[in-house]
Amino acid sequence: MAEIKIAAEARTEFGKGAARRIRRDDKVPAVLYGHGSDPIHLTLPGHQLMLVLKNSNALLTIELGSDTHLAIPKQVQRDPLKGFIEHADLLIVRKGEKVTVDVRISTVGDAISGNLVILENASIAIEAEATHIPEAFEVSVEGLDAGDQILAKDIELPEGSSLAVDEDLLIVNVTGAPTEAQVEAELAEAEADLGIEHDPTDAEEAAAEDAAEAEAPAESE
Repeated sequence: MAEIKIAAEARTEFGKGAARRIRRDDKVPAVLYGHGSDPIHLTLPGHQLMLVLKNSNALLTIELGSDTHLAIPKQVQRDPLKGFIEHADLLIVRKGEKVTVDVRISTVGDAISGNLVILENASIAIEAEATHIPEAFEVSVEGLDAGDQILAKDIELPEGSSLAVDEDLLIVNVTGAPTEAQVEAELAEAEADLGIEHDPTDAEEAAAEDAAEAEAPAESE
């Protein structure tokens, strides 16, 4: 993964008011820490940081005056409604150092027709060199059939990396697609559990009337 340079500014104002002023200038308050050093409070360019963090494991070179620091995102806080970055915690790393990170997983290819591909875990934790963190893993489901599974140990890791989870962690599960009748039955059961009732259809009302007539005693002549 290539290093991405970001020019930072030292931050001397703190508190909610200061943070709002920083965001109004399209900047993001951040903290850089790690390796026993005192936390360094920064402001980072908001638009650039947003683009960089589309990859959650981006490797950053933070330029602060004459100093540079190699870092990876540790925690990013976003506005729950608008999605913009409110604050970022960055972890200082060293070249050759190993870190534990979560890497996104996606599937490629198509299973045999009539089956469902269920991504049980959309990311996986691995231990990798800070300068060689993969952006994502692609796992092929081409030609898989119901009952086939892909486990954590089946994912091909970069050289020098290792799993930080149980090797038998289920990643992909392939099952037979439910029939229309099964889907309707599951929906009806879920609605019943929630106490949802529907007005009877014309056909159901007619069937009920026919059944009532059949059960009614015949009138004596």
